[in-house]
Amino acid sequence: MALDLTSFDAALKDYYTDDTVEEMTYQKHPLMAMLPKDEKFVGRRKPIPIIYGNPQSRSATFGRAKARALVDGSKVESFDITRVKDYGIAVVDNETLLASEGDKGAFLEAATTELDGVIRTLSNSLATALYRGGWGSRGQVASVSSATLTLLNIDDVVNFEVGMELAVAAAEATGAIRAYGSSTNGLLVTKINRVTGVLTFGANVTDAANGIPGTTANDFLFVRGDRTEGVTPVRQMVSGLEAWLPYSGVSATSFFGVDRTIDATRLGGLTMDGTLMPIEEALIQASALVHREGGDVSHCFMNPMKIADLIKSMGSKVQYVDAQVGNIGFRGVKVMSPDGTFEVYGDPDCPTNRGYALQMDTWKLCSLGKAPRILDTDGMKWLRQNDADGVEVRYGYYAQLGCKAPGFNLVMAL
Repeated sequence: MALDLTSFDAALKDYYTDDTVEEMTYQKHPLMAMLPKDEKFVGRRKPIPIIYGNPQSRSATFGRAKARALVDGSKVESFDITRVKDYGIAVVDNETLLASEGDKGAFLEAATTELDGVIRTLSNSLATALYRGGWGSRGQVASVSSATLTLLNIDDVVNFEVGMELAVAAAEATGAIRAYGSSTNGLLVTKINRVTGVLTFGANVTDAANGIPGTTANDFLFVRGDRTEGVTPVRQMVSGLEAWLPYSGVSATSFFGVDRTIDATRLGGLTMDGTLMPIEEALIQASALVHREGGDVSHCFMNPMKIADLIKSMGSKVQYVDAQVGNIGFRGVKVMSPDGTFEVYGDPDCPTNRGYALQMDTWKLCSLGKAPRILDTDGMKWLRQNDADGVEVRYGYYAQLGCKAPGFNLVMAL
């Protein structure tokens, strides 16, 4: 029997079970793995109501309590979160299909490298976004030299891959992106030095034709399409921890329909400067601050470079803890605090200068189906390309991160 698109589709369904996709997406991404999930995010928006204050209708004088009761009540807001979209497409040419005719195994061996790679690329995108502000930035420019640029933070190199097409903007969340050269191409990454944080491109960075002429130090870097191009950008990526718990503080600008300056802590989280403290001391202090506000830190996430510092500082006192999510295991460190113990995990997606002390049951990754997933609403995973000699598989997710109690969570500078 010929191995046509129908039988290819059946082979794909057998190979890419939900467990298989989950195992690929959660590898080395502890925050994404451990977040509670809601995969039934239907409708246009999902309200997350929050009571940030109780009625202040009390007084030692009855008349004053009664007077306040007539004008004051519970303080209630609702974060009305909306989904964002992210896509990845894998293409296999027809010659590969024909060469595998009559042998499903041979086809899968040839094709799954491409398919697995796109799943990992998309899951890496989501895992990165879960720590970021929703604007799509992946790093900043320290300096530009001919066809190379150096990242301001070398550890951000984990956010870049050969083959990426990048856009550039002077600011992360305001103003338009910088104009492309006359060819209208973005900056195409051709080499990466993961030790020095140097990205190399196919043309000079500021080339008038094939570069982005205005690129300069301190500019922000985005995968092309992740950052809106207009002068008033909107968040196109998942609003991650940086958006929910902004270290620089909240503004009156509406965040999912809420002015968080009404109560910056309860609606925008706690902040703490831990840069001058030993890292273990900073974690204990963070837990105490959350406890003061009524929360209970269960997990802390930081960059692997920082958790290495923690392990070294704890010496013989270190206690390890193992967490299992499906078939994926993560090793963390247990930290004692006045409020009990909590677990600390190294996550390469976490910026090196940040640590997040979280009460995990206040968070939820809400999505329309699994995130990411194969987009096969018509029942077919394989689609024949209408403009090329091949077939494609479309992946994506429709998701948003939500928090029902930001004030029980803390971001610290490290």
